[in-house]
Amino acid sequence: MLPDWTIEDECAADSPGPICGIDEAGRGPWAGPVVAAAVILDRIALPDGIDDSKRLNATARARLFDEIMASAQVGVGIGSVMEIERLNIVHANDLAMARALGALGRLPAIALVDGKWKPKTIAIPVRTVIGGDALSLSIAAASIIAKVTRDRIMHRLDRECPGYGWRTNVGYGTREHRDALTRLGPTCHHRRLWAPVAKILETMSEAKESHQDSLITN
Repeated sequence: MLPDWTIEDECAADSPGPICGIDEAGRGPWAGPVVAAAVILDRIALPDGIDDSKRLNATARARLFDEIMASAQVGVGIGSVMEIERLNIVHANDLAMARALGALGRLPAIALVDGKWKPKTIAIPVRTVIGGDALSLSIAAASIIAKVTRDRIMHRLDRECPGYGWRTNVGYGTREHRDALTRLGPTCHHRRLWAPVAKILETMSEAKESHQDSLITN
């Protein structure tokens, strides 16, 4: 079943005015930023086939990205790797969502946010929706914008830092990414304080120290 207007209509009854959907992409990867999107859809010019970005293939996401950008009000916000490490992923994600809302250029009456966590950085009324990207058209549209935007960032970083497979794994912890991190070491785009990355780096450091000790001993 595709997402629909049910949740938006419920909110409109209590909060007349624009309703935006907010979603993010990139909470779990080992590298790259977290990206959030805020979208106010135009019901008259609604692109066909909007769905949870995870249920769409890359071709469909790219088409819908272009159509949503052309027909809706869209804001995008980014939480950098530095902010993820300094603040933690939850607070960096909250910042990205606030920035996406601020980039809309129009303050909605209410924000529908995917998940159960209410961002502390958003001053307008918020309704959290667990599994919202599969239920609400506004959140689903935001999920597409966030996903495609982040994927394109990682594709660009793949050209800047080849060897980690970011063109396909977009920074997630695949075997290819793990092997490359062990072989090539971390880049400035890696979340070095991220537990899996930190563990690999610790293992690499221990192996280097062990090797140096053996050279001294010999």
